[in-house]
Amino acid sequence: MNKIDFVIPWVDGYDEVWQKDRLKYSDKIFIDNDYRDWGLLKYWFRAIEKNAPWVNKIYFITYGHLPDFLNIDHPKLVIVKHEDYIPKEYLPTFSSHVIELNLHRINDLSEKFVYFNDDFFLLNEVKPADFFVNDLPRECAIQNPVAPARYDAISSLLINNTSIINQHFKKHQVIKSNLFSWFNYRYGLLNLLNLIFIPWGRFVGFYEHHLHTSFLKSTFEEIWNKETELLHNTSLNRVRNFKTDVNQWLVKDWQVASNRFFPRSVNFGRRFLVENEYDAQKVHQFVKTSKKKIVCVNDHVKDVTEEEFDKIIAIIKEGFKAKYAEKSSFEK
Repeated sequence: MNKIDFVIPWVDGYDEVWQKDRLKYSDKIFIDNDYRDWGLLKYWFRAIEKNAPWVNKIYFITYGHLPDFLNIDHPKLVIVKHEDYIPKEYLPTFSSHVIELNLHRINDLSEKFVYFNDDFFLLNEVKPADFFVNDLPRECAIQNPVAPARYDAISSLLINNTSIINQHFKKHQVIKSNLFSWFNYRYGLLNLLNLIFIPWGRFVGFYEHHLHTSFLKSTFEEIWNKETELLHNTSLNRVRNFKTDVNQWLVKDWQVASNRFFPRSVNFGRRFLVENEYDAQKVHQFVKTSKKKIVCVNDHVKDVTEEEFDKIIAIIKEGFKAKYAEKSSFEK
């Protein structure tokens, strides 16, 4: 029970085989914000080796392609192809929702694991207690209303997640039975959100920090048992469908609503939406100097020239290079 694994999915959006396969299911332009590679992945591994040497295994999920730098013989690294754990009826898949909702099927994955996206980077030393306390995942239990921008955006998915939570849990009973985890000093001013929405009989939505998530594998199994059709239908979608899908945040919210969590500070990390060179400079400085544990560097760059885009990446990369100059054992 003391083992903690890390899980990270990765895709090479420039892989011609992957592009050809994906075009069979979607005509969306695929080299976009979702699939562009900024060349930062080696710093993810350097950060893990320096800041979390205690990790048991790192499960690296891939469509089949691998980064050129990766030492696939590293004793802590497990390469996981989609067909290694996702049922055949859901393959091929180009949906992160399918990849995430079936994580519990990964062979030998520990009960306690931490899920990262490839744009989440550790910045400073972390300990197992930063992710789990008393075998409970650390999380922020904060209500946050969903404000949809349009029907087919991620807000629709959040509504789907929240609807399922309300179908299975009674909000007032949940909060009353674990009051000091829902109103906790670690949430700071965000406690006001829980206070404001106390009169509502149902959850209005949950605070999605867009950082790593600590999971219990058994929670996935429980939801698959109780919402088989919903997760099955989501997994049948070859590409993401925000109108009908749910995603891994449903599992996170389920852990919170079932009071299987230990409160975590809202200041554990920070997310940056990088749109321009100014944002890149902020990330650069934050990476080099911040005392926070983790950062998300989210690609929101649009309508720039190739030269401007390359400069944005270079600025951010220099920040990580200054922070993690030494090559890790995960590199060839």
